[in-house]
Amino acid sequence: MATGQIFSKTTQALFYNYKQLPIQRMLDFDFLCGRETPSVAGIINPGSDGFQKLFFGQEEIAIPVHPTIEAACNAHPTADVFINFASFRSAAASSMSALKQPTLRVVAIIAEGVPESDAKQLISYARANNKVIIGPATVGGVQAGAFKIGDTAGTIDNIIQCKLYRPGSVGFVSKSGGMSNELYNTIARVTDGIYEGIAIGGDVFPGSTLSDHILRFNNIPQVKMMVVLGELGGSDEYSLVEALKQGKVQKPVVAWVSGTCARLFKSEVQFGHAGAKSGGELESAQSKNQALRDAGAVVPTSFEALESVIKETFEKLVPHD
Repeated sequence: MATGQIFSKTTQALFYNYKQLPIQRMLDFDFLCGRETPSVAGIINPGSDGFQKLFFGQEEIAIPVHPTIEAACNAHPTADVFINFASFRSAAASSMSALKQPTLRVVAIIAEGVPESDAKQLISYARANNKVIIGPATVGGVQAGAFKIGDTAGTIDNIIQCKLYRPGSVGFVSKSGGMSNELYNTIARVTDGIYEGIAIGGDVFPGSTLSDHILRFNNIPQVKMMVVLGELGGSDEYSLVEALKQGKVQKPVVAWVSGTCARLFKSEVQFGHAGAKSGGELESAQSKNQALRDAGAVVPTSFEALESVIKETFEKLVPHD
């Protein structure tokens, strides 16, 4: 797993399984950020090659299409991010093929429903070979003013409203892609905005964890504070608790674990994500929030109070005359 920044204003990606809208949204974001080169270097559409016409600002550009991952990597040796829009049926095989390419460093797996045994194999290979997986079941991530994956942060209007066209000082990591959009907006309202945001995905076995990214943010000088949005189910948040207890994180961390309402139900509840399942007491949102609070994170009393807690934490970092 990387220990610092994984994207920059010159990062380029290979996009697997052509989808016009997310690619065009990436190119619109590039233009908005003032990038000189498009962030999509090439498209991989198995069995076909040629070019795909898209827009970079007002200019029409042709992005090369390649029949295989190997051909794309050979043609674009500086592209080090692989964005996988394959379905859950084939996402694991194509992701493993990408991880084995020496030029690729980061693999984002968008598909939901990747079999857990396959996900475990991908995670094991990535950790052994110092690669980064974002997902499965993720919308991706964004480095403000530099690079974004696919549909991250939604429409251009939302990107402008969230001030993602220029870097702020907040590192954000979430399990949920939809809620990350919500938090980009919240964070932009009460701080100078996002520096980098990652949605790790809602599956039981994410390719990278909340704590992986928090430890990474801790090493990025431009990140001054971190915000974490977890959820009930699983034990991922406890690795962050351990990192906080061991003093591995020196910057303020604001955290909230969603799913406190699960206690209102008489039986076990499966929420929207595969990993969001109200199992034993330790997996409850209440237990996780308390553990994070005890470890030194700033944890509000409810989701409604999260915005004001982020604001207070940020204002303590800003020098006042």
